[in-house]
Amino acid sequence: MAKNLIKTKTVLARTTCPKTPAWRLGTACASRLLPLLLLLALTAAVQAQFTFTTNNGAITIIKYTGSGGAVTIPDTTNGWPVTSIGYEAFNACYSLTNAIIGNSVTSIGNYAFEICTSLTNIIIGNSVTSIGNYAFYDCTSLTSVTIPNSVTSIGTNAFYFCGSLTSVTIGNSVTNIGDLAFNSCAKLTGVYFQGPPPSLGSSVFYVYGGSKATVYYLPGTTGWANFAQLTGLPVVLWNPRAQSDASFGVLTNRFGFNIIGSSNLVIVVEACTNFTNPVWQPVQTNTLNIFIGTNGTSYFSDPQWTNYLGRFYRLRSP
Repeated sequence: MAKNLIKTKTVLARTTCPKTPAWRLGTACASRLLPLLLLLALTAAVQAQFTFTTNNGAITIIKYTGSGGAVTIPDTTNGWPVTSIGYEAFNACYSLTNAIIGNSVTSIGNYAFEICTSLTNIIIGNSVTSIGNYAFYDCTSLTSVTIPNSVTSIGTNAFYFCGSLTSVTIGNSVTNIGDLAFNSCAKLTGVYFQGPPPSLGSSVFYVYGGSKATVYYLPGTTGWANFAQLTGLPVVLWNPRAQSDASFGVLTNRFGFNIIGSSNLVIVVEACTNFTNPVWQPVQTNTLNIFIGTNGTSYFSDPQWTNYLGRFYRLRSP
């Protein structure tokens, strides 16, 4: 996970057109010229890293002007809330490696992070409600995405051709995923839904040669058989739980317990030493591949438990 780092170098707004695919070069420059000229007349709107416009006291980022690396999009700038990442704001920022989107942002615009080919991690703030069309298109280094519960829609081609993407967690408010949203994500193996199945556009999870993805859903939600038919993907109940049986407790040089759940679930066990201000660290990855009826089970053990006065554990997806 990216750390909360922010660049401090001040860069003035520029009116030159950024790196943009040739097929949209003309319209991209034309649409951005007027707002940039207006910004140059307003000293308050020339910021380190970003140029932006304001509307009723709310800020829309229109262009990133920094040097790349890890970037945090703040909740406020000059005392105003940053509510939107605009059209092509980070388009083709090849040196951008990590991005944290502040909790005041409510929308990620079309093509916002398109072709950011070095972007490996993105943390989406918990106020974002929409992810635009082509928002992360061709981000070929992106490995995992957690879409918060605030998001209701994921746009067309939003994560198309994110070839390194291995897992996606989709929040419980998403009601619509657009056409081709995760198309050609050849390494995608796990899609974790925290709510009911959303409506789907065409070829959302299609991969040439066949997708490797498995869809996981939580107890208490329905409609997954139809979802499996629409996508052609296997659908599995996500229900791991630690067992308070004879396996639980201190054994020779270790503390451990059995984990039970749907067959072949892959579970990461994390531990922390302070439950008030926890810093969770992965301890062991377990696959529930020892079968008990229709369930799977695996034994977790922590040989480092004697090094701590207290130790807390939790289960999560990979």
